[in-house]
Amino acid sequence: MRAVVCRELGPVANLAVEDRPVPDPGARQVRIAVRSAGAGFVDALLVSGGYQVPRTPPFVPGGEVAGVVDAVGADVTGWRPGDRVFAAAHGGFAEFALADDTKLVRLPRELDFARGASFLQAYGTAWFAFTRSTVVRPDEVVLVTGAGGGVGLAAVDVARSLGARVIAVASSAEKRDLALSMGAEAALDPLTEDVKAAARELTGGNGVDVVYDVVGGELSEAALRALNFHGRFLVVGFPAGIARIPLNLVLLRNRSVIGVERGSWVTRHPQANRSLVEEMVNAVVQGALHPVAPFERPLEDAGIVLADLLDRRAVGKTVLVP
Repeated sequence: MRAVVCRELGPVANLAVEDRPVPDPGARQVRIAVRSAGAGFVDALLVSGGYQVPRTPPFVPGGEVAGVVDAVGADVTGWRPGDRVFAAAHGGFAEFALADDTKLVRLPRELDFARGASFLQAYGTAWFAFTRSTVVRPDEVVLVTGAGGGVGLAAVDVARSLGARVIAVASSAEKRDLALSMGAEAALDPLTEDVKAAARELTGGNGVDVVYDVVGGELSEAALRALNFHGRFLVVGFPAGIARIPLNLVLLRNRSVIGVERGSWVTRHPQANRSLVEEMVNAVVQGALHPVAPFERPLEDAGIVLADLLDRRAVGKTVLVP
């Protein structure tokens, strides 16, 4: 099979497509014929050596796929060849990938393979943040940084589905337009606008109820200052760098800072995670969520796609198609 292989940690441009053996599923594993593989910031960090839990080369990146069950291992029940699925997988940037049978989700007809492959991580993080880490209520105002990327767009969509108003923050006109098309009521340019002042003006001077911070860096402090009394600041990621925030800003107005790291929660609470995923899928089926169609690129473009993510050039979500 064809697969993208990381031979050494470092520049993502060094990734190459190679021929590798088709993997055999072990006990409680399923082999998926991959139709689309989601490309995310974590994949870029893993390849470049910047992820907090490093991988040892050689390995095939890619942790999220959609496709068709091709074979099942011993002790697998409930799944059979031909089932359409999306899943957290091992080695997703390939024509075939393995997944634990507990990590598979049936792909509803409302999601094509491309949307299925770009749904689980981005939407799972936002749904976890807004329904588990905190509870976003109807008519609250949520400010989303990095709102033009895959993770930020999912947050805009999820917040709107819960009845919240959304203010998007994104660094290019293309990204802001995309956030507005997903339901944000306003989109701010952090390069030319005072995010705190603009957010306060849009909320009648009150400030926002929740910040979903995907970016980090200097933007985090401005977003924190935009919070109202008892506002909640959700730390989701920091591609722009880990923010250095004066803690007096948390003390003032009784604000809260909440870390959002769904991966470790999934490991500790697998059954609760299945309930969470079922809620998300039901929201798609019922028309409450509207995942945007991702850009589709061939496996050979994996290095380019991951470089765009690292350099924050990516707009929306991208999937690799074998």
